[in-house]
Amino acid sequence: MRSLGHLVAAALVAGGTFAGGATNVRADDAEDIVARHMVGEALLAAHLVAIAEKAGMRPEEINAILKEVAEKSAIDEFWITDERGRAYLTNQDFEFTFDPDPVRQPQASAFWPLLEGGSEVVIQDARQREIDDRVFKYVGVAGVDKPRIVQIGVSEENLPRDD
Repeated sequence: MRSLGHLVAAALVAGGTFAGGATNVRADDAEDIVARHMVGEALLAAHLVAIAEKAGMRPEEINAILKEVAEKSAIDEFWITDERGRAYLTNQDFEFTFDPDPVRQPQASAFWPLLEGGSEVVIQDARQREIDDRVFKYVGVAGVDKPRIVQIGVSEENLPRDD
């Protein structure tokens, strides 16, 4: 029998395979389609975290699932926070804390309303992020079990191109 983690990972991978598809899609339409898929993936991640923590899974176990999903899909990053904006669930190997101040975090601060209940979904256009020069598209949803940011990121390498 497969574990809860493997079942949810399979669902996230299935949701994360949005590359390909229709051929005559305009760039704006493709961006919208990608955004809708990413919202679904973020919602699945939010439910995964809520279920996993309720079942007593440790952060390291949840992070292992997030890493597996990222390795097998077009999702490059998961950033899932506590109530203070500190990302403690992630597939990345560095620490990050969201800040509400747009001067300190011009790109990431847009997701702060997910913690305060001001938004349920935040969709950001692909843009250069503040921690390096890479271009990412980020989508975030509010936690389903407690105040938190559940954000996924897709790098420009995995986004549709306007060729």
